Amino acid sequence: MKYYLGVDAGGSKTYTLITDEQGNIIGKGHSGNGNHQLGVDQARANITTSVEMALQQANLTRSDIEFAFFGLAGADRPIDYTILRPLIGELGFPQHEIDCDTMIALRAGTAQPYGVVLICGSGTNSAGKNQHGQFYQCGGFNYQFGDFGGGGTLAVEAFRSVIRAWDGRETPTLLTNLLLEALGFSTVKDMFDDFMDNNKSVPLHTAKLLFQAAHQDDEVALRILRIQGEELGKAATAIIKRLNMEQESFNVVLAGSVIARGEGAYIQAYIEQAVSEIAPNAALVKLNVEPVVGAVWLAMEAGGKALSAEVYEKLKTVSDYQSIQLLDKTRM
Repeated sequence: MKYYLGVDAGGSKTYTLITDEQGNIIGKGHSGNGNHQLGVDQARANITTSVEMALQQANLTRSDIEFAFFGLAGADRPIDYTILRPLIGELGFPQHEIDCDTMIALRAGTAQPYGVVLICGSGTNSAGKNQHGQFYQCGGFNYQFGDFGGGGTLAVEAFRSVIRAWDGRETPTLLTNLLLEALGFSTVKDMFDDFMDNNKSVPLHTAKLLFQAAHQDDEVALRILRIQGEELGKAATAIIKRLNMEQESFNVVLAGSVIARGEGAYIQAYIEQAVSEIAPNAALVKLNVEPVVGAVWLAMEAGGKALSAEVYEKLKTVSDYQSIQLLDKTRM
């Protein structure tokens, strides 16, 4: 029996999954941030912890793994790979490969070996690959370098909109009561003073309040989510143009908790509009499996195993990390 290991190392969490060649899950692991750009030592420790947890559960050693594939947030530029190749090499897998986490999300979201992926989780990233194998990444850095959005930015946008409504610079918004309740404050002034005096950051989970307010037709929340959708649509358009995919048929995979799990079409509608105008044969699909599954599929293919329909269907059931019994049950 051959065994394959896949890792999804993101900015807030790292997942590891081990399967046999028939697609049966025999080991899983979970840890925190795996993005070296947020701290090399922390990323190394968390990736190692997640991998060790999965190996122990599977009762396997590194030499038992036919191929290991690592999808890594922060694997964006050549300089990143000078850090990441030695870091992953230290783990001791005889056969392994690394790539940006966008590629495992793309592989998990479409049966085609090409397409576009838009990630909007704690941050944003986007990338594509055309039928000729040409690759292009657009963004994935921060606001200063052209990006907008993701849960971190959206949480701040919700917070600042409440502040602006309180001081008169913004229209009243349902976000005010939602945010006060979520953070445990009686008044906006109390919240303002506490965050200012203690140099607090806005919790990531408050981004979900935008969807709650939008569901009640809140003008402010709808505007923020529209901007997020338009920005992701611009990223998709840039990728499609750069890779000359305008006339191709392909999937645009929507990944990350904000767009894959966010309720309603408050963001998706604007992405769909942008894509349809430039690539009418493209289709939007929400990623409905954990990206780590894409890493396992890529490990199998890199190890020389054709992905059978049976294995494909079996692992498609891994629709969230609760379904593979990972430790942290918190979701956006």
